[in-house]
Amino acid sequence: MQTAEFLKSHDVKPTVVRMKVYDYLVTKHNHPTADTIYKSLMSEIPTLSKTSVYNTMDLFLEKHLVQAVTIEENETRFDADTSDHGHFKCTQCGEIHDFNVDLTDVEHDLPEGFTVDERHLYYKGVCADCG
Repeated sequence: MQTAEFLKSHDVKPTVVRMKVYDYLVTKHNHPTADTIYKSLMSEIPTLSKTSVYNTMDLFLEKHLVQAVTIEENETRFDADTSDHGHFKCTQCGEIHDFNVDLTDVEHDLPEGFTVDERHLYYKGVCADCG
């Protein structure tokens, strides 16, 4: 499915900025910040503003097209892979790597009546490339 149709199917009007931002997220897999996205796309879209990128990311979060990855308190990164998976941040190179994990077992230990809306699993350490 092309980006425009995908966005429409999620109730998002497919503007040039939104399509470029979403394409960037699904092709790069680098868990970028909004600033990283802005810097990467500003040469391609000369009229792009940081505000447009931040507003686009807010909309994508609202429509569940991306997930926020907040491993550090002062840094929000974004991931277009919204499936359940974990994130590992290397403390040396700063890269964030995805890994598979089954988070359903954890929910079995919750007290009765609790409802899970979000699941996040983060590790920090040294990646294989830096180790």
